[in-house]
Amino acid sequence: MSRFARGFTLIELMIVVAIIGILASIATTSYSQYTIRARVSELLVAASSYKISIAEKWQQDNTLASSGAGLTVVTTGRISGGSISDTGIINVQGSSASVGTAVNVVLTPVASTASIGWLCSTGSGNASMWAYVPAECRH
Repeated sequence: MSRFARGFTLIELMIVVAIIGILASIATTSYSQYTIRARVSELLVAASSYKISIAEKWQQDNTLASSGAGLTVVTTGRISGGSISDTGIINVQGSSASVGTAVNVVLTPVASTASIGWLCSTGSGNASMWAYVPAECRH
């Protein structure tokens, strides 16, 4: 047989399979984190309707004192629970069944003279949640 017609040895094939296995295990872990992040982003989108109601109340009264009064978080879609304080602080929760892990997102209104802004946080110092929330919520 000529030198060019040989083929791959068993060792070379085993090395290629091992490399593919390592890359697949890394990709699977990253992929699961990205899917959870996408689901947590859906929590923030669902909370945007509450943000609009609070901003409208602030626009009318020019105060956040009773901007969240009467608002309740409806458990639909990815939202598994939550609450809205009288001062407009929105707390939205996702469970491991709806999002993939237990996560808590807190949106706090910050009023200035001309507009209203929102601070996002996890509501706790739980560092394991930080991998799954958007970058602006990691403080």
